[in-house]
Amino acid sequence: MLCLVIGDEELLVERAVADVSAVARAGDPEADVRQLAAAALASGELDEVLSPSLFGGRRVLVVRDGQDAKKELSAALLRYAQEPDPDVCLVVTHAGGAKGKALADGLRAAGATVVTAARLTRHRERVDFVRDELTRLGGRCTEQAAEALLVAVGNDLRELAAACSQLIADTDGRITPETVARYYRGRAEVSGFTVADAAMVGDVPAALEALRWALQVGVDPVPIADALADGVRTVARVAAAGRGNAYQLASSLGMPAWKIERAQRQARGWSPEGLVDAMRAAAECNAAVKGGSDDRGYALEAAVFAVSAARGRAGGEQAGAARGRAGGEQAGAGRRASRAPATGDRSAGRGPEGGP
Repeated sequence: MLCLVIGDEELLVERAVADVSAVARAGDPEADVRQLAAAALASGELDEVLSPSLFGGRRVLVVRDGQDAKKELSAALLRYAQEPDPDVCLVVTHAGGAKGKALADGLRAAGATVVTAARLTRHRERVDFVRDELTRLGGRCTEQAAEALLVAVGNDLRELAAACSQLIADTDGRITPETVARYYRGRAEVSGFTVADAAMVGDVPAALEALRWALQVGVDPVPIADALADGVRTVARVAAAGRGNAYQLASSLGMPAWKIERAQRQARGWSPEGLVDAMRAAAECNAAVKGGSDDRGYALEAAVFAVSAARGRAGGEQAGAARGRAGGEQAGAGRRASRAPATGDRSAGRGPEGGP
């Protein structure tokens, strides 16, 4: 068996190697697994390692960092690939790129199984990784929950994988933004962007949960209001730019591609009139939070209801009426809920419309 692992994402490379080793040991529990660095491996030593064993049995040889292999070693590997030993699994890891490309191309041509382990650079790829990881572990995860975990943990795949494993071990496997907030208290909503993201897709319960959690752990209301305003502005700018590839729009809009992709998803269901109404609500919230209100938490909750209500509205009087109702009766109910004691059972702070 020949396997070529292409990419430099360490976690994915390790998993690919572990998977090949597991397959070999499933057929032979005593299979010998050896790992050698290509830079320090001589072609003669390779011949010795790959030569038939007197004791038989399956073997796995992992040649690390194939792009660093010297010319003689590359030639030896390619010669072996033409007539591989059926009892030997040869795995070559390669970082990709131009260095050592002839070796990678030669192994492909020889019929090697290619496993991609490229570094995840796009936000969308990381979201998919989190969801796939939780599914692999037997759980289920919404896209909003995956976004929340990325905000809480960061972009390192090892940390994300560990967090996914811990969440599955500690829960029933159904992962929601509220689940992430419970287990990553003080981390998941510190920036306020989780509040804005939930409000922009009309998820009032998730937005209120994130908001109240942030306020309870001491996050200042000002950056939360700024995040809400930034969310509305970003969706408005991306929606006005029309449909297009995020990477093509990145330079003209002056935004990273991952942020444009997220805004494109959030823009579904928004009308121009609704965005105008949401901008007005965000501006009023900013004014209230930055000095015009005695109850900044109430101002933020009112803005969450108003922005969510504006989503999908046709605009004009209809959107204004919706915003008024949201900022009045619903936000008033939310204020009463949010003034429940901060200690003890958090269910005392449940708000309207199924809010937490």
